[in-house]
Amino acid sequence: MSRPRPARSEVDQQVAELLRTAKSSLGLSLTFLSRLDGVTQHLEVVESSIPLFHDGQTQPQATSLCQAILDGKLPSVITNVAKLPEAKRLPAARFPRIRSYVSVPVSLSDGTLYGTFCAAGFTADRELSKRDRALMEVLASAAATIIEPGVNQRRREADIRGRLDPVMAAGGPNIVLQPIVTLADGTRVGVEALSRFPPEWNLAPDTVFDEATSIGVGIELELLAVTRASESVAALSGYLAVNFSPQTILDERCRDLLLGLPLERIVLELSEHDRVVDYAILSEALRPLRDQGMRLAIDDVGAGFSSLRHILLTAPDVIKLDRSIVAGAADDPVLLTLVRSLVDFGHGAGAHVVAEGIETRDDAVALRDVGVDYGQGWYFARPGTPEQLSDHYDMPFETSAPVDAP
Repeated sequence: MSRPRPARSEVDQQVAELLRTAKSSLGLSLTFLSRLDGVTQHLEVVESSIPLFHDGQTQPQATSLCQAILDGKLPSVITNVAKLPEAKRLPAARFPRIRSYVSVPVSLSDGTLYGTFCAAGFTADRELSKRDRALMEVLASAAATIIEPGVNQRRREADIRGRLDPVMAAGGPNIVLQPIVTLADGTRVGVEALSRFPPEWNLAPDTVFDEATSIGVGIELELLAVTRASESVAALSGYLAVNFSPQTILDERCRDLLLGLPLERIVLELSEHDRVVDYAILSEALRPLRDQGMRLAIDDVGAGFSSLRHILLTAPDVIKLDRSIVAGAADDPVLLTLVRSLVDFGHGAGAHVVAEGIETRDDAVALRDVGVDYGQGWYFARPGTPEQLSDHYDMPFETSAPVDAP
């Protein structure tokens, strides 16, 4: 019994329609789209009148009729293979005894050769002509337009994997730590672990994690990053804030990793940008961890509309104001009013408030004066190693009574 062939994708079905058009117009028994990788010719989509040929077959590229045509050793329209000594030497002339053949290249918009668009018959056909080649060229161009998006997507995935695989094999991204300090007196209460990737990539960490997610390894990359960050817990005072997406939080490997850490010193940050499909399921996954002392922070608050919903439905211990509403707040009454409102909202919900991205003294003073509890940013210190951390950062203004650490 023959094994059932996989169902064709929508793209393959569209290509098959073009092949059927070629098969009918030229009156030949076999048409196919092939992909050439330099070694092998892959018959990706096949339309054949006999069951000998089917999607997915391969043959050596070097000894194919298509390669000989591409090399200029054979014409693109062959009315009788038996009349051409160069063609007679090739395997296709002996089995399955192809006698007539038309092959045109399939090129992508950047000029890259993808493969060939071909038609074949098992008898000589003197009627084949340049007009048939012109038809095949039109159909090949249409096939290229259909397949190019998928080709580009596979290239993108290969590029991402090529960059990420060595990083993941080495244990994940490098980790730097940024201090989180009390705005009242400059005491460091914790650090946030931040991932860093090779600078030559010229990509923000969020972009790298998004790319990893798009090829199905986002959870693994997040777990590696937090595993590496957790290695510094023993050498630190205060808490360690780590970032996880909702999808990773629901993964059992995440729970197992966190349960191996001193949870009373862990703050798990959930980004405002990350979509939560089911808050009840998320809360249930977090419950045993929070019961053992882990705190939950909502990150990027103020950057969009999702954060208030996150806060209302997860009851976080900490809300972190996005740098977009922090930077320049001292000189912008509207921003400062928004910050004050979010502080009141956070405190009313029982959460401490951290401002991210503080870069100036004036912003630090203004944020403190409207009730922000903690801050982090280049004004205090750039992200660095554990050895570069201080327990206290100078505050060039009068201090108020310290507030409890989150």
